[in-house]
Amino acid sequence: MFGDLFEEDYSSVSNNHCGKGKKLKSKALEPPAPREFTNLSGIRNQGGTCYLNSLLQTLHFTPEFREALFSLGPEELGFFEDKDKPDAKVRIIPLQLQRLFAQLLLLDQEAASTTDLTDSFGWTSNEEMRQHDVQELNRILFSALETSLVGTSGHDLINRLYHGTIVNQIVCKECKNISEKLEDFLDLTVAVKNVTGLEDALWNMYVEEEVFDYDNLYHCGTCDRLVKAAKSAKLRKLPPFLTVSLLRFNFDFVKCERYKETSCYTFPLRINLKPFCEQSELGDLDYIYDLFSVIIHKGGCYGGHYHVYIKDVDHLGNWQIQEEKSKPDVNLKDLQNEEEIDDPLMILRAILLQENNLIPVDLLGQKLLKKIGLSWNKKYRKQHGPLRKFLQLHSQIFLLSSDESTVSLLKNHSLQAEFDFQRNDQQIFKMLTSESPGLNNSTSCPHWFDINDSKVQPIREKDIEQQFQGKESAYMLFYRKSKLQRPPEARANPRYGVPCYLLNEMDAANIELQTKRAECDSANNNFEVHLHLGPQYHFFNGALHPLVSQTECVWNLTFDKRKTLGDLRQSIFQLLECWEGDMVLSVAKLVPAGLHIYQTLDGDELTLCETEIADGEDIFVWNGVEVGGVQIPTGIDCEPLLLNILHLDTSSEGEKCQQVIESPHVFPSNAEVGTVLTALAIPAGVIFKNSAECPGEDSWTAIPKEDMKRTFREQGLRNGSSVLIQDPNDDNSLLTKQGKWITSMNEIDWLQVKNLCQLESEEKQVKISATINTVVLDIRIKAIKELKLMKELGDNSCLRPIDRNGKLLCPVPDSYTLKEAELKMGSSLGLCLGKAPTSSQLFIFFAMGSDVQPGTEMEIIVEETISVRDCLKIMLEKSGLLGELWHLRKMDWCYEAGEPLCEEDATLKELMICSGDTLLLIEGKLPPPGFLKVPIWWYQLQAPLGHWESHQDQTNCTPSQDGLWKTPSTQGAPGNVPAEVSLLYLGDVEISEDAVLADLKSQAMTLSTSPEFGVPSPAFLRAWTVENKRPGRLLRTDRQQLKEYKLGRRTEICLEPLEKEENLSPQDVLLRTQMRIPGERAYNLAVDLVWNTTRGWTASSLRQRVADFCCLPVEKIEIAKYFPEKFEWLPISSWNQQITKRKKKKKQENLQGTPYYLKDGDIIGVKNLLVDDDDDFSTIRDDIGKEKQKQLTLGKKKSREALRVQNSDVFSHVETPAQFRGPEASLSIRVGSFR
Repeated sequence: MFGDLFEEDYSSVSNNHCGKGKKLKSKALEPPAPREFTNLSGIRNQGGTCYLNSLLQTLHFTPEFREALFSLGPEELGFFEDKDKPDAKVRIIPLQLQRLFAQLLLLDQEAASTTDLTDSFGWTSNEEMRQHDVQELNRILFSALETSLVGTSGHDLINRLYHGTIVNQIVCKECKNISEKLEDFLDLTVAVKNVTGLEDALWNMYVEEEVFDYDNLYHCGTCDRLVKAAKSAKLRKLPPFLTVSLLRFNFDFVKCERYKETSCYTFPLRINLKPFCEQSELGDLDYIYDLFSVIIHKGGCYGGHYHVYIKDVDHLGNWQIQEEKSKPDVNLKDLQNEEEIDDPLMILRAILLQENNLIPVDLLGQKLLKKIGLSWNKKYRKQHGPLRKFLQLHSQIFLLSSDESTVSLLKNHSLQAEFDFQRNDQQIFKMLTSESPGLNNSTSCPHWFDINDSKVQPIREKDIEQQFQGKESAYMLFYRKSKLQRPPEARANPRYGVPCYLLNEMDAANIELQTKRAECDSANNNFEVHLHLGPQYHFFNGALHPLVSQTECVWNLTFDKRKTLGDLRQSIFQLLECWEGDMVLSVAKLVPAGLHIYQTLDGDELTLCETEIADGEDIFVWNGVEVGGVQIPTGIDCEPLLLNILHLDTSSEGEKCQQVIESPHVFPSNAEVGTVLTALAIPAGVIFKNSAECPGEDSWTAIPKEDMKRTFREQGLRNGSSVLIQDPNDDNSLLTKQGKWITSMNEIDWLQVKNLCQLESEEKQVKISATINTVVLDIRIKAIKELKLMKELGDNSCLRPIDRNGKLLCPVPDSYTLKEAELKMGSSLGLCLGKAPTSSQLFIFFAMGSDVQPGTEMEIIVEETISVRDCLKIMLEKSGLLGELWHLRKMDWCYEAGEPLCEEDATLKELMICSGDTLLLIEGKLPPPGFLKVPIWWYQLQAPLGHWESHQDQTNCTPSQDGLWKTPSTQGAPGNVPAEVSLLYLGDVEISEDAVLADLKSQAMTLSTSPEFGVPSPAFLRAWTVENKRPGRLLRTDRQQLKEYKLGRRTEICLEPLEKEENLSPQDVLLRTQMRIPGERAYNLAVDLVWNTTRGWTASSLRQRVADFCCLPVEKIEIAKYFPEKFEWLPISSWNQQITKRKKKKKQENLQGTPYYLKDGDIIGVKNLLVDDDDDFSTIRDDIGKEKQKQLTLGKKKSREALRVQNSDVFSHVETPAQFRGPEASLSIRVGSFR
């Protein structure tokens, strides 16, 4: 019954620098967050359900409604398990409301979900994305509940709580006869315009009389003539709960537009309705009502957002004003004896006494921050150590649990502590336990909360006055009778009135939530480090090596990364009971030469997250100075390199043999190249390095004598590089004997670096000499020096390749060589501000919308393990976009929006997103998996009059003067017909891929109630896909599943109305035939023709079918197919038979192939040769269309030439091809998740 509640539309090049060697953990699906400090649960917004959330929270905080609903058991409502049984009568809406209220009361989650409830309404995701009016929903929901509860003890629930009666009276001035008419109401609708407030509006409605006199007399039935009379209305019966709807939306008949009334409109917190009621014997208290809920609308008349102010009648929530909560309760300057606050023992005892002697240790630290305004680490850690350690040292006072998670005072010390505390520290205790004035009187002070979807915040009662006026103002008011009293056992008791089966269900759900949170907490915060113990290593050949096996020297330790470095050190101390002396922890890494130490971890107060220790990190445990009596070099500068040294063998007599010796040697990266000769005890020699780009090839380059003092890193040598040593006086060159060749200089051995740092320098660009093995860091440092820029740029700059079109590409990591970065000699690089992404980060371009011009993209750097949802949030923040109705698509190879990134919880790495990829921000929320969100268009040859909105995200059509949206391709179409073909946007349908085509048509029929677009049944609709803003492929079979049509996620459907049902077979082809008007270059209206192709797709068969259809001899007609994209006609003749050259045999013609490519929906022009013997099929519009195409092509050519000239001026030093090309993007194949 809720399937169609509302009809209102909702208005509201790839440089792959991925990380190497990083361990990737799949991100677990996190459970919902627990409740915040208010201890109340919000409701998640499904996209446009804020109006529903506000009304549901109001009903939930109406205890009488909630408990009346809970009183209906399964014996009356049915069981959830039976809802799919055909004969079972399960009242699903009340059952879902019961479960939702139970979750709001008892389930420990920040926000509940209404998905099950809206499913019971029969809503689709499309409905949940639309905004609606909460006043309308209030009436419809109550009607649905009344219908659902018929035949149960709760059949009168709505009537009992919300039903009231108004009596309208007309009193004759002559005979005093009274004419009465009763009117029922569930809510009172009151005016806002020209009214100061609620009481003023009620006075106008129920106190003032309307007088009939002069020209406006009343016909009295008793007097049987026109007489003077007075008309009035009174409230006869008042319900326990009074709902007031404010008419804030009006229509301006001058401007012909809707507007929202934002003037000041007051309403009291307590109202006396006695002046507006009939005289009765009721007591005065029966007319007193208290305000308990205010639904607020923020925005205008065409869209906005709802939230609600609610009074917590049963005190279920923790009402504590956030501003006061964040302030410290104790001002240190106000204490008479400041030394007393400096005693942590006294402060902790006071907090534990205040918190009933038991508190989690983490919460104890938070309470301390709240009470004195300083954290434990800032106030006491330096003198007393960590908090847990302090509690352990004072075990005679504090009792820690076995897992050290909670703490309490010892029983024998608690009383003594309290006595001493009151006797000696009375002032401190008074200030620690002091609360704000509102909190001291919390039992009598009204508890008001602002519930905004998922967020719940406490507010003061006076904050309601802020909603009297403005764009954010009150829209619905809910009052309850003051005499309604709640039982004492219901106060602060969320379990009161909840049925046992729901209590058990919520208890089980809470246990499951706790288990999931513990598992998620462990999965997200535990990581593994590999401990290398210093005493089990020795320094040999430039690196550290284990004394025994690698497995015995490495300990794997799983640790909580939220703990501090000091905690890690303490844990290692406990593991290594025999450790003596200082313990230093350093980050190490296994390199080909062995284990090398890079940096020492300092700052025991820092958490492991802050120290940036990665999962699977190697930690070297030592004394910080030496290992086995040898001082250890540390840092990246002296990283050991394993080089292959080639030289001629020397005999015992000192003569050189012809045998080449290749031996590995280890050298520090910062050592001079000349140390190679010293290490091999060679007095002199020429050193060559292998600069071949491909493995297995040799391209030896001699190192000049003046470069012998340069370091290995500066020469571009890395692990595995080969170095050749040759005697300078040896005539028999080793390279000659080996058949190798020497090059002292490559044709291009430089890179161009431009200054793009927005800093002034003498040089705008410099050439940096390099080889393919040169490290990018060295090039960057040289460029900074030669450009004479500040040295500080060395820590905050990066190099970015510049492509042929002048676009800056992804930054290149400093640790890469030119070969690894795939940079060719002679390339152009830009020196830019900002650091390059690390090995675990991605550099991503992104832009908004699908029409992206090159060079307009924005850039971000994110972790490769970030989820699609979090990445989308970052992009929206950087773009300054609001709302949640966005999704991401990856730009494909042709620079267009590709398939969407559907799995919002998947990481970018799992979806194979690489650095340099471009993601597009597309408006609109994605449908759930297995569902399609299909835009529906109305397609007809003659467009009806009416006003329709354009789906501008889907097409770039332009509106005509009559409000229709016509496809641009119709310009220059023949005659009237193609020009009149219009696509009118109806809306979106969200439907399962398993549904059939008939279901899609049925849902589409509900998108518009206009009679001009009405059809008797789905069988009277013809469905087409939309291609190039025109009807494309015909969808024939109504009973075929949508997934069998392979529509895809970007498919749009247009529906064409039919005068009668049709049933096309697979052999039938639907064509649009148009008869040419004799003597004019125009055509008549199109008429559908069905051509059966059982006998083949031949021209003669088609000509015969057209002739029969037009009642003409086949020899007296000519037909041609129209190509609207080219504005051309191609005649179809039966003599177009092709003869192959090889066999000289006639080849069977087929109109499906070249050059006709005939398909459903094609336009066939028909010429009657009896009255028209002209060979021309074209129209005047065709001539205009061709001329426009010619001008458009010429304009694009001029733009490309201008851009080419501009690029040649800017990048004249780079030889670029003349052809303009779009940026490259990686090709990917999307594979579904099997997790």
